[in-house]
Amino acid sequence: MQKKQIILQFKKRWPKMGKTIKARFSKGVIEPMEKIDIAEGKELTITIIEVPSKREEDAFERSAGRWKGTIDAEKLIKDIYEDRLISTRNEPKL
Repeated sequence: MQKKQIILQFKKRWPKMGKTIKARFSKGVIEPMEKIDIAEGKELTITIIEVPSKREEDAFERSAGRWKGTIDAEKLIKDIYEDRLISTRNEPKL
């Protein structure tokens, strides 16, 4: 099951207060996995940040270092800095 992290922010007139909790999404309902001290009927703004699955994390880690030896990093850096010196703007008429 995909894990999701939910950030709750209370709508008030002063700066927003927030709390990060773990929750589970099941059958169209977000269920907190820990106690939340919020008044019944309180309006909330919820930001949902998906936690990568173990499979996604493993794929990312397996790809680390795959570019090693395929490019000359020093030449790439040199080319980037040289390209920054090239002006693409027209010279202003004074």
